[in-house]
Amino acid sequence: MRRNAVDSVKACWNSPTPVSLSKPEQEKFMSIRKMIALHPDVAGHVNQPLADAAHHLMYCARMCVSCADACTAEEMDMRQCVRSCLDCADVCEAAGKLAVRRSGSNEAVLKDVLELCARVCEACAAECEKHDHEHCKLCAQMCRECASDCRDAAASIGG
Repeated sequence: MRRNAVDSVKACWNSPTPVSLSKPEQEKFMSIRKMIALHPDVAGHVNQPLADAAHHLMYCARMCVSCADACTAEEMDMRQCVRSCLDCADVCEAAGKLAVRRSGSNEAVLKDVLELCARVCEACAAECEKHDHEHCKLCAQMCRECASDCRDAAASIGG
C-alpha cells in the first residue's frame, strides 16, 4: 500500500494529546468526514470526494505554512518558495472552509474555488520540487495529492 503525505505527517506526530486515547481511537472520533456526515442537511449522504478534499485541504494548508517557515531558515534564497507555500496555504484554508459548509448551496463558487486550489497546489508543488530539502519534498507530495483531491471534488459537484 502506497503511503501518502497525510500518513507521513500522522506517523511523525508524536506530541501528547489532551485526550487519553490511542491514535487510532482518536482518529475514529476526530474526523472531518464524520463531522460533515453529522450535519443535519447532509443526513448521512456525504459527497465522499468533497469530504476527502476537505480532509486534505486542512493538512495541506498546515504543511505549506510549515514548509514556508522551514524555508526561511535555509541558507539559500527561498523567497519564491515561501511565497508559493503561503499563497497555497491561504487558498487551501479558504477552499477547506467552503468544502465543509453544508448549509445552503453555492456549488458554482465551491467548484471554482476547488479548481483554483488545484492549480495553486500544483504551482506550489512545482516550486517546492526545485529544491532538495526534505520539507520541500514532503510539501510537494502533499500539494500534488491535495490538487488531485480538489479536481476529483470539483468534478463531483454539479453546476
